[in-house]
Amino acid sequence: MNNNFFFYLSKISISIIWDIVYFPLWWYSVGFWRFLKTVASFLNEQWIIIGAGAWINNLFTPMYGQRDFTGRAISFFVRIFQIIFRFIAFIFFIMLSLVAIIFWLLAPVTVVYLLVTRIFT
Repeated sequence: MNNNFFFYLSKISISIIWDIVYFPLWWYSVGFWRFLKTVASFLNEQWIIIGAGAWINNLFTPMYGQRDFTGRAISFFVRIFQIIFRFIAFIFFIMLSLVAIIFWLLAPVTVVYLLVTRIFT
């Protein structure tokens, strides 16, 4: 009974120490790469949801089939207006993603800093 206790205690201790040492390496390498792929997927989904690409592709297509000059001019300016505001919305999502990336990079450093300052003060 006593031998098993020390055997498993040493295995568990080594595993905990390895997890503590490996965590920063994982966080800033594999974890960060996975997070970047998630952010890229999020931005791709937002681009599709916003639909700015479709508005750009149909910039010179007249709306409602009105092929006269007035119909084409109105269609063009309405689409320019839509594209501008959809790009502003997409820039918001880009800024949100950048904040998330900065948070990802600074979170462990902040936690360690707060733990050290609370323990030693």
